[in-house]
Amino acid sequence: SLWKEKKQDSEAWQFVNALLNILLVALVALGILFFIGAPFLMKLITPGFVGEKFDLTVMLTRIMFLSPLLLGLSSVWGGVLQSAKRFLIFSLTPIFYNAGIIFGILALVPRWGVRGLAWGVVLGALLHMIIQLPTIWSLGWRYHLSFDWGNKGVRRLARLMAPRTLTLAVSQLNFLAITMMASMLAAGSLAVFNLSYNIWTFPLGILAASLATAVFPTLSEAAARRDWSSFAQNFSATCRQILFLIIPASVLFIVLRAQIVRVILGTGKFGWNDTILTINSLQYLMLGLFAEAVILLLVRGFFAFEDTKTPFWLGLVSSFFRIAGAWWLSLSMGVAGLALGFAAGGIINMILLWFFMENKVARLARQDTSPLQLGIEVGEAKRGDLRFGEILTSGLKIVSAAVVSGLCTFGGLQVMDHYVNTRTAIGLFTQGLVAGLAGLLIYFLAGLVLRSEEMWIFWRTFKHRLPFKLVAPDKELIQD
Repeated sequence: SLWKEKKQDSEAWQFVNALLNILLVALVALGILFFIGAPFLMKLITPGFVGEKFDLTVMLTRIMFLSPLLLGLSSVWGGVLQSAKRFLIFSLTPIFYNAGIIFGILALVPRWGVRGLAWGVVLGALLHMIIQLPTIWSLGWRYHLSFDWGNKGVRRLARLMAPRTLTLAVSQLNFLAITMMASMLAAGSLAVFNLSYNIWTFPLGILAASLATAVFPTLSEAAARRDWSSFAQNFSATCRQILFLIIPASVLFIVLRAQIVRVILGTGKFGWNDTILTINSLQYLMLGLFAEAVILLLVRGFFAFEDTKTPFWLGLVSSFFRIAGAWWLSLSMGVAGLALGFAAGGIINMILLWFFMENKVARLARQDTSPLQLGIEVGEAKRGDLRFGEILTSGLKIVSAAVVSGLCTFGGLQVMDHYVNTRTAIGLFTQGLVAGLAGLLIYFLAGLVLRSEEMWIFWRTFKHRLPFKLVAPDKELIQD
């Protein structure tokens, strides 16, 4: 938004170049510091690793330190794309990031061992960055070596970034705490959690992050105008769209978890026992996917008010429950307990963020002298209005359709088991693909039967892209 506020292109790109150069220097300095101090850092993070295992961890850590450098630079270009409302390319970045990781697993791990996975992460970060460059170039960006420390935009961004950086630090604290606990569990537990986590982030980045990012400028404009009706409408619509995509994805990933893990990870040096542990961890992580998806939207809702402190404090509180729950559950469930605790902590964080967002909107609405002029009823203005009832009604329909879809997908797996050889990668892929497509079809049909508004929106969008015309359903049919 700071880039968008600049009236002249030259000022805008001067701000971007100054930010890029300052960030590059800071990240390189931190990278060198962490590279040198990696052995000491790993002793703190992975106290259960010794000998060759510890040396390997240090080496992998040093390789993957390249990833934050690339992602940090990529985030600047991502901010420009969002401000310019070029959401398509930005939404593709998580796909390319995960593609790099998958390439590392499938192509590099068989040759280089676990180092191949580390280089796959670096490759994913590089793809995440360079996929944005052509669009950034077309917008008019040209690199210049500039360190404009006095730039008002840079100073304002630094002021807003401080709490945001702390919020990200809390997120990393959760991950580091779980890493420490995983290192003290059975051999391979850390790799199992990391790999299941990488699979878990795939639908989150593609389906939820792109929608939350796309609506952010609209939420910011509504907040600036103090137009609570527009804010609530766009928040509710985006939340329902996220749930429409994330909930069936969670169900399908749970039902197809064995096929997904065995196709992606059941190759190279990844053993059968580790594959089973990853399957179990993935299913528990998926239970909290909807919460993490809604969190992405809620956090951007706070950012629309330039409030970066509330997500930090609430994240800090929820991290206690996340870490404590993961530790307690790991005592009886092992690495699967870490995944379940992580998911439960995310649900708690979502509830806290929602409660505070509701109260924030209510407080701001009460400050307006004429709530009716803003399109909000007085009673709603007093309590805040994120249209929770509307979201809940839609969510129940989505869950119902997703459950039916999951049952049909499971049935499809049983049927396909008689026609394909599930001992081969191609057989597993075919079994999962056919059952998954059948499940998606059933989800679509169930949504139409339940008259889900999001399903009709999807249908209209899909229909307009067909090369032939279809008769549209009567709008009254949806509302009856």
